[in-house]
Amino acid sequence: MKLILKLIVNAIAVFAAAYLLPGVHLQSFTTAIIVAIVLGVLNLFIKPILVILTIPITIITLGLFLLIINALIVLLCDSLVSGFDVDGIIYALLFSLIVSLISGVMEGLAKDKD
Repeated sequence: MKLILKLIVNAIAVFAAAYLLPGVHLQSFTTAIIVAIVLGVLNLFIKPILVILTIPITIITLGLFLLIINALIVLLCDSLVSGFDVDGIIYALLFSLIVSLISGVMEGLAKDKD
């Protein structure tokens, strides 16, 4: 049940971020659910590999390179999911920040009710 709730929260965050950013285009809420699933899978399998491969540059940039990795994951999701388009790396970076912020707040509110 928690997995489904987290998926819905992330889909709402994806939908809200696409609504707020003019450079992110989302076809429907169903596409937002698919984007949330694909982002979860990419963050589970691809992101750790990228983090390990880029440890030196991440240390040099004091961790700020992790934002670029998040943007690259969003751009990869853009190429995998039809109906989801991101106009560039800046919008991908802003999209990842907004999704993280919204989902973090919503999950925090959900934990307070338990």
